[in-house]
Amino acid sequence: MASDRLRGNPASKIVVFDSSAILMLFEYSINLNQELIRLLGSYEIVIPSKIIEELKVLCQKGKGKKKQLAKPALKLVENYKIVKDASETADDAVLNIAKKLNGVVFSNDKELKGRAKKEKIKTIFMRNKKYLMISEDFV
Repeated sequence: MASDRLRGNPASKIVVFDSSAILMLFEYSINLNQELIRLLGSYEIVIPSKIIEELKVLCQKGKGKKKQLAKPALKLVENYKIVKDASETADDAVLNIAKKLNGVVFSNDKELKGRAKKEKIKTIFMRNKKYLMISEDFV
């Protein structure tokens, strides 16, 4: 797969998750695999290490629903590739990794989606609490 990306083969698209996307999977009934295949075909999920740190903080210091969802979210991310990035914030890490790997950002965070759009990075987001959409437009 890595060699495909180096040669520019679009056989597998990298999807970089932020914490809102991971938590959303436990809040709503979304068939993640089915939806990502529908949007991208073949894909690989990447989780920035800063997102893991963010989820751990939510487990310890979070409140309400977010705290409840953070524990299963941490368990879920064990199944995916974790990528380290020297960025100061989780959002910066998501964007930097997406840029480096020519990936797509998966987030429902309005601010992060806006930043991704400015940097011409496509985003995947939830619509109507049941399916995923991908941005195609750049200003």
